[in-house]
Amino acid sequence: MSFPILSTILLAPVAGLIIILCLPERKDRLIKITAAVATSVSLGLSLYVFLAYDQAGGGMQFLETVPWVPALGINYALGVDGMSAPLVLLTAIVIFTGVFASWDLEQRVKEFFIFLLMLVTGVFGVFMSRDLFLFYFFFEVAVIPMYLLIGVWGSTRKEYAAMKLTLYLLVGSAFALIGLISLYLAAGVALGFRTADIATLGSLTYGLSFQRWVSFLILFGFGVLVPIWPFHLWSPDGHVAAPTAVSMLHAGVLMKLGAYALLRIGAFSLPEGLKYWAPLIALLCLVNVVYGALVAMQQRDLKFVIGYSSVSHMGYVLLGVAALNLFSLTGAVMQMFAHGIMTALFFALVGQVYHKAHTREIALFGGLAHQMPRVAAAWLIGGLASLGLPGLNNFVAEFLIFIGAFTREQALLGGWFTFRTVAVVAILGVVVTAMYVLRVFKHVFLGPRQPQWDHLTDARGVEMVPIAVLCGVLILFGVLPSPLVEVIKVSIGPLVAKLESAAQIGGIF
Repeated sequence: MSFPILSTILLAPVAGLIIILCLPERKDRLIKITAAVATSVSLGLSLYVFLAYDQAGGGMQFLETVPWVPALGINYALGVDGMSAPLVLLTAIVIFTGVFASWDLEQRVKEFFIFLLMLVTGVFGVFMSRDLFLFYFFFEVAVIPMYLLIGVWGSTRKEYAAMKLTLYLLVGSAFALIGLISLYLAAGVALGFRTADIATLGSLTYGLSFQRWVSFLILFGFGVLVPIWPFHLWSPDGHVAAPTAVSMLHAGVLMKLGAYALLRIGAFSLPEGLKYWAPLIALLCLVNVVYGALVAMQQRDLKFVIGYSSVSHMGYVLLGVAALNLFSLTGAVMQMFAHGIMTALFFALVGQVYHKAHTREIALFGGLAHQMPRVAAAWLIGGLASLGLPGLNNFVAEFLIFIGAFTREQALLGGWFTFRTVAVVAILGVVVTAMYVLRVFKHVFLGPRQPQWDHLTDARGVEMVPIAVLCGVLILFGVLPSPLVEVIKVSIGPLVAKLESAAQIGGIF
């Protein structure tokens, strides 16, 4: 029997969680070291999986299957393909750096790291699951700890934000569950036996009417988590209220679960249904991009700026999903990875500034580059990635999405719009992004030295871990994008072939 590498990635945080449960509450440093060791195991193995993935072989690899509920066709089944391997690596990077970003935590340290490790176990599980029941189980495991992590350790209307986030996501989960059960039952009727195997469900052909409505349930249910406009309102409040590491996980990986589910379940199992709703997704993504960027420009709190910028950037992922071709879908997955790294970096930096200055009010700052030159330099790298500068990871992702949207020949709203029009407006959103990124950098870090901030110290010691790792990844895949692009294309190629062979039923508009 081969080494169960995916189970080890999944269970390393669980092992860390169990060890922390057994430690005395006063052993804060030992608890943090345990969390760091557990997440470093997941990071090392995730990197190995990403590098060892056989691109020539393609498909699901590192498979592990154990029967769980045979009568219902439910298995403990794990595997990764070219789409999920980068996202598993993303999750491992963000949680590893998130532990070090929480090194200064002093309140109820033991409980915090227990819930944090539980959350990341759920995220790993979603990206690795090959079984529909297991997929939804881990999806819920990832969402529920957010309520406690924000409600107990958060700030700025934390109870309100935690309740709002939980209600939004649970409503979305309910719609998604109805869609998943419908898919599971329809497959059982077609096959004559029950199975929750995602690959088997995706190999069947369902009726067009069934695909339309189940796709809508999947789109709405998981779209709330993306977050797709107008169901995004939980996201900025959640970002602002969450403690640093939770904000990093929230924006870095949790929002990616929704887009991943749209591709893994929606596109693979219901291609005609996704093509039907693609025009609606395209128009909503436009609102995400433009509205998110304009609102971000008006914010006075650093976390609100990043929160609304995430709404805007996830609009590019939706544009990639809506265009439904090789360029756009490859770019969408790559944008999930790039945005996850970039936004985790931003929240780690805001956390450092807030911990020392006890405020995130942009107007109160100025000249911080004098006291915090490393933080300023890292913020500039994240900002340049945000506006898609060549040489950083986001540029390649957004470039692929725009090329994909430009080459999609489909009229929208009776010919008033085309995908090319949507792409042009989305590119103009980059200009607005540049405006708020440069505005924040100017007001916070540039200008003369201000004496009231002389007591602030620059990042050093463990504080440099998230900065060095996240900046390094942004630059590495910006300069050398081909390892990431080639792995993603291995899985996107068969998906595009399936979408192109699906029946042409027209779009909703």
